[in-house]
Amino acid sequence: MAAEVSFSIASPGGPHTVTIAYERTGAGEPLLLLHGIGHHRQAWDPVLEILAAEHDVIAVDLPGFGASPALPDGMAYSLSAIVQALGGLCEALEIERPHAAGNSLGGLLALELGREKLVRSVTALSPGGFWSAPERRYAFGTLLAMRQGARLLPLPVIERLSTSAAGRAALTSTIYARPWRRSPEAVVAETLALRHATGFVATLTAGRDVLFRADVTGLPVTVAWGTRDRLLLRRQGVRAKHTIPGARLVRLPGCGHVPMNDDPALVARVILDTCR
Repeated sequence: MAAEVSFSIASPGGPHTVTIAYERTGAGEPLLLLHGIGHHRQAWDPVLEILAAEHDVIAVDLPGFGASPALPDGMAYSLSAIVQALGGLCEALEIERPHAAGNSLGGLLALELGREKLVRSVTALSPGGFWSAPERRYAFGTLLAMRQGARLLPLPVIERLSTSAAGRAALTSTIYARPWRRSPEAVVAETLALRHATGFVATLTAGRDVLFRADVTGLPVTVAWGTRDRLLLRRQGVRAKHTIPGARLVRLPGCGHVPMNDDPALVARVILDTCR
């Protein structure tokens, strides 16, 4: 079940109250799970039980996504602001330096948390920030098209499409290599999450100037990329390895951009190996 916590963080415009929804389960060293743009914490459901067997897992709805409200007026959706909000979340939950695993935008955030030494390990699955200008335009254009589709399709049409493997592929094949594995209920929920994501436009706008150029040292880092990622092409993983020479670069055979659904056992093993 989801819970939420509110806390105050400082900003150039003065203190702001941020509210973040999360799900917490398991026991052990804390592990923070961060989803991608337009998604929600349920993206991690396929691996949650495996990870919770060894860790105190906190799956987060990022501000403006899932059940988390948008950032307050006056707060930018910059990388530093979201990292600050995640730091405030950890402080509010009395979590000190968790492990972090993130996908896409969440992977970029996990790397930034690692660079700031706010976490003890990082697993980044197809993280953003390692694109060329044409690759970024392609990815952002694809995301905008997905968002437009989610907003235009009537709910009965989404529900009807989700009942067939072909329909689920039509709705989600951009991010999953094996979309038929996703349940109809999950496909409907994540399509609606994309439709209603109040932070989507601001996050995408802020991302236009983002490039991850800093090394992440002093902690274990794994960068993993699906061989069938159609959104952020896997050659970006090589750039990530050049940027973070000490990182372990892992290939995820047969996986798409959101690999947790395509091969839960493999993804869980990669995360747990990094945490260990």
